[in-house]
Amino acid sequence: MTINLRIQMKKYFYCFFAIALLVSCSTDDSSDNNPFLPPATFNYQLNLDLPQYNDLKFPGNFFIDNIQGHGIRGVIIYNVDNNLYHAFELSDPNHSPSDCSHQLVSGITSTCNCNDGNSYNIVTGQQTSGEGGQHLRRYRIRRDGNTLFVSN
Repeated sequence: MTINLRIQMKKYFYCFFAIALLVSCSTDDSSDNNPFLPPATFNYQLNLDLPQYNDLKFPGNFFIDNIQGHGIRGVIIYNVDNNLYHAFELSDPNHSPSDCSHQLVSGITSTCNCNDGNSYNIVTGQQTSGEGGQHLRRYRIRRDGNTLFVSN
């Protein structure tokens, strides 16, 4: 009887382990299936000691990185609390890149210039008004000391 109990317990353990393993597996958060935005490959650093990035030292502030090759139309970087930063694509995710798809940022809202009323929250990346339903493309960002590492 004791041997059968051990075998049963092992079966339950392996079933639990297999389920836990499956649940802990996830897909890559950085991939998105946005039909409007082409893939962009980049990897760069921002030194927060440089004066042009001074606003990023304070929670609630943002910086627009318009350097060629950083994203499609640029990158919006938002400081949540000095430890957590968000980085999003500056091109409207509900339009193919064009002259009007470049967004303007005011406060925590980015707005598309395509006359469709599209606006987005740069803290969450969610669309707050307009057409389409795609959220802002999120990029990876992490802080190490006074350096931000941004990539996709």
